[in-house]
Amino acid sequence: MNLISYIGKYFLFLIEIFKKNEKKIIIYKTTIDEIYNLGIKSISFVIFVSMFVGAVVTIQTTANMEGSWMPRTLIGYATRDAIILEFSPTIISLLLAGKVGSNIASSIGSMRITEQIDALEVMGVNPVSYLIKPKIFAMVLFNPILISLSMIIGIIGGLFAVILSGDCTISEYVSGLKYSFVPYKTFYALVKTILFAFIISSVSSFFGFNVKGGALEVGKSNTRAVVFSSVLIIVSNYILTQLLLS
Repeated sequence: MNLISYIGKYFLFLIEIFKKNEKKIIIYKTTIDEIYNLGIKSISFVIFVSMFVGAVVTIQTTANMEGSWMPRTLIGYATRDAIILEFSPTIISLLLAGKVGSNIASSIGSMRITEQIDALEVMGVNPVSYLIKPKIFAMVLFNPILISLSMIIGIIGGLFAVILSGDCTISEYVSGLKYSFVPYKTFYALVKTILFAFIISSVSSFFGFNVKGGALEVGKSNTRAVVFSSVLIIVSNYILTQLLLS
């Protein structure tokens, strides 16, 4: 299957997801379950990564300013913008593409090879809408919360880094965080987050749903899901940056 075929089947897959709706109460209950499985279970992972990367960003910023005339308040300023604009929305989404995306692809792929999806079709259920739509809703609804949490934890990690290193005072760091803050940057980051969440959930579901063969093919579909999701996140990140920040 070449790239053009993938693209065509993917868009047909998206149309099928929203073409026929299952009962709202079913979608609601399933979405709540998916929020727990795909979102809440990722909180500890996001906190751990954000804390240490926020600290690393601060340390690198401090090292680059060593011996310069620039005020130390810029450490907090640079850390804030790096975390809000790129690290939290983009890097965390790439990591979630590996963690959550592979989970989605493997679970749906396993249902395909064990003929559970075929059984849903026999019962008159639209398996694309029933299985995929709650995952997309869950990711789109909860990912902004995850990324907002990542931003907060990343900035706190940077604060711990300056406290331990003594490179600047807490007041200087906090002053840098407040300096020239533009709320639109946070809006831009959350818009990216919503798009990335849709990409991760829909692309991973697509590859899992179209698995053919056995367990080995499920593993290959996981790999393809992560690779394609990551590439689309990077490309869409560039496009959105051009559209929203230029």
